[in-house]
Amino acid sequence: MVPVKSFMVPIEKFITIDRDANARIAAEMMRDNGIGSIFVTTGDKFLGIITDTDLVRRVVAAGLDPAETKAGEVMSSPILTIDSEKSLLDANDLMASGHVRHLGVTENEKIVGMISVRDLVVFLTNLPRK
Repeated sequence: MVPVKSFMVPIEKFITIDRDANARIAAEMMRDNGIGSIFVTTGDKFLGIITDTDLVRRVVAAGLDPAETKAGEVMSSPILTIDSEKSLLDANDLMASGHVRHLGVTENEKIVGMISVRDLVVFLTNLPRK
């Protein structure tokens, strides 16, 4: 089986936002970077994740002002994680059971990367066809 670490986005490429920044900035950062999620931090600690779905459901649908709503108020927390040595099938199963599209990837219980449904689709698309 293919390990999660072979398809994860490494921590060095993460786009993060401070928990006190507003939701509009989070949305702009996602748009500008062509991504569907952004990690919420305080200092060097990961607190949660904001996804495009979080912004729609927790800000837009709730009628909140994105310029007045803090990232920490709309993030999903805690971050659901998977060990880097687990398989992509394990990641798929965890995403399905947790109803999430993004997982933090850990080594020794520390986040070292992230994997998304999009990453799984890329893997499946490149499998040899019979």
